Amino acid sequence: MALGASHRLQESLEAVETMTRFALAVLALASGVYTYLGVRTLLDGSPTAVFFAAIIYSASVSVGIYAFWSYMARFFPHITGRSSRTAMLAVMALGCVMILAMSSWLNAAALAGSAALEQHLAETLEDYTEDLDQAHQNALAAQSLLPDIQRAKERFTQLAASERQSGALTGTTGSGSVVSLLSQMSSQLSELENGINASREQVSTLFIEGQKRLETMRGLVSAPGIVEPRADKFSSEVVALTGVIASLGQTSIAPSIRRAADDLSLGFIAPIPDGGEQDLISRQDRVMETIRTSVAAQSKVLSEAADEILSRAPVAERRFVPLSSAEAVLRYASDFIPAWAGAISIDLLPGVMVFILAVVNGAIRRQVETMPLAERITVAEMMQTLAMQKAISAESMSAREVKSTEEVIAETEGSADDTEVNNITSLGLNKTPRKGPAT
Repeated sequence: MALGASHRLQESLEAVETMTRFALAVLALASGVYTYLGVRTLLDGSPTAVFFAAIIYSASVSVGIYAFWSYMARFFPHITGRSSRTAMLAVMALGCVMILAMSSWLNAAALAGSAALEQHLAETLEDYTEDLDQAHQNALAAQSLLPDIQRAKERFTQLAASERQSGALTGTTGSGSVVSLLSQMSSQLSELENGINASREQVSTLFIEGQKRLETMRGLVSAPGIVEPRADKFSSEVVALTGVIASLGQTSIAPSIRRAADDLSLGFIAPIPDGGEQDLISRQDRVMETIRTSVAAQSKVLSEAADEILSRAPVAERRFVPLSSAEAVLRYASDFIPAWAGAISIDLLPGVMVFILAVVNGAIRRQVETMPLAERITVAEMMQTLAMQKAISAESMSAREVKSTEEVIAETEGSADDTEVNNITSLGLNKTPRKGPAT
């Protein structure tokens, strides 16, 4: 029973051998095609040079993959020693790593390269959108000081009007040194207000321009078609948007507010009291000292607010780095796991077939080893054994016949020698000759 199962497994192995070779060839060819598509994006030069270089590289990859897995399918299933099998597994692991390095990532680049480039452009777009928003907020932060400046200006303006009309501060109506000082402070704050309003208009213009650049970039990211031309246009828009962001960082009015706030207190110049009476002059001095204190307090508040705005982190300089499809696939590998799985499977699927062959050959060996010796012999092997036995028997008989013939010949030769001796004796040829008479 076991012998029949072994024979069926052996016949199945022989039946799928052609299919195994065909599958290896198809997988190696597919890997070579996708490798060609991937490596073509990495090469620079004339189209002809790029074409032939990519063809040669992809052909080398196909041949290497086919040869490697052919060797593994041929040798690994028949190795039984533990150390030898471990060595082959180490060689297989090394070969898989080399295949991943020279082919799989290029296959992934061919499968998901365009999507990876679009992913890179989309993430770059998000980064620049955040940069534009941050630069806009920093530029508009000084606008929050505008209400305080307007209130201070209105207060000085109202005090000047009240002093001119009713003498609310000094008790004497008319335009004097106090009114002049209040008008001077109001004028300085008005100039600061005008600067903030002008900055607001400039910031608004720059922000609108930046939004238009971002809108163009969004259109390039989501537009259909080949991604490389869109990436080139995207780079141009990035350069323009970087200039807009830098301009927003330079249009902040906060440094000007900080200097103007210092000028309010440090550059305070009180006019000489112009009252005709000593009492009026004294009142004017007291009022101007009060104004000085108020201006110093207002200056301190504006300086602290400006320092808080200036302490904000500036927009970090960002540089857009164009990527090839292969580089983008490597950088955003976690976002394209299915593409990576498909690219790796094309190259390493033959390993599954190698292990299948190893399991089947191992099962055949175990089944054969557990059978008695008599049950392992097939009819063909038995016939070959009988033929060999007959041949050996025939050779043994021939050897005995040769020996018998040699013995007969030897006996015949011995009899012939005896007969010749007898004949010589009967003729007296062996007698000693007589001596003649002495002379």
